[in-house]
Amino acid sequence: MNSNLLSLYIVSGMLGIMLFFTVAVAPTVFKVLPQEWSSKYVRAFFPKYYIFLGLFTCLAAFLVEGYVNTILLVFCAALFLLSLVVLTPAINRAADSGNKKYFGLLHGSSVIINLLQFVIFIYVLLYE
Repeated sequence: MNSNLLSLYIVSGMLGIMLFFTVAVAPTVFKVLPQEWSSKYVRAFFPKYYIFLGLFTCLAAFLVEGYVNTILLVFCAALFLLSLVVLTPAINRAADSGNKKYFGLLHGSSVIINLLQFVIFIYVLLYE
């Protein structure tokens, strides 16, 4: 198997993970679990989510052919790092302090970043 094909498989897998979490896991967690438990779950889950996807995005960037796709995947990896190191702690602080407006702004930013990464991954798959 060539490295570009492996990269595309990795990107496809990450798209599946992101879609499954967005469509199935998150809504179920917040619907089924009490707020305190769902909050604990999300706080434990997201660091692992960002680290896993960030590392595999780096691997895909290393393996993919084409300068544009490499740059796009490195950009996505940087966004996972930003979400892990900056955004998630800020979201947690806003939630802990009860600042709903700031929480909403930060959470909205994380959703937009996730959507942007999703779109970039689709682009990489379509225009490899």
